Amino acid sequence: MKSAKTRQFIIESTASIFNIKGYSGTSLADLTEATKLTKGSIYGNFANKEEVALAAFDYNYNHVKSKIIAELKNCNTYTEKLLVYAKVYNQSEKNFPKGGCPLLNTAIEADDMHEALRKKVADCITVWKKDIVTIITKGILAEEFKQGTNAENIALTIIALIEGGIMISKVSKNRTYFDIIINQVENLIISIQTKK
Repeated sequence: MKSAKTRQFIIESTASIFNIKGYSGTSLADLTEATKLTKGSIYGNFANKEEVALAAFDYNYNHVKSKIIAELKNCNTYTEKLLVYAKVYNQSEKNFPKGGCPLLNTAIEADDMHEALRKKVADCITVWKKDIVTIITKGILAEEFKQGTNAENIALTIIALIEGGIMISKVSKNRTYFDIIINQVENLIISIQTKK
């Protein structure tokens, strides 16, 4: 296999392992078993386990992001666009890579232990917030959302509710909790609409 193809193969083969076991929990033996490659082959394409983990995170995150982008293309209103986030995350079995939400999974492990992974997650959350702020701002200009709506506060609240809802439902093993929280996300979006 050529180097670029081998790198991609390694990323695709190990992405779900990192998403399930985390950086610390994933061993070199896990990587060689998943890829059926030798340690030398893996580290001939990546400098170390950290580099594989960072690439695996990007792969997992882009999997979710591509689902969001595809759904956004089908929307006609800014309300529909905001509701896409609730919809995609509510159908996590279909839209997430194996192991669940890569942002939450990686953030929990990386916040104190792994600066490069923490920064990746922080950057993704910043982009997510910016995307939501843009939708809300355009919605205000189109008079679909109320004047004076604080786009940044709403964006952070949506993200916190969704990610917090995943965490609560995951640790409690109670999907109903997530359904309740997603309903609150939908209510929040409806609450900023202008009355017509």
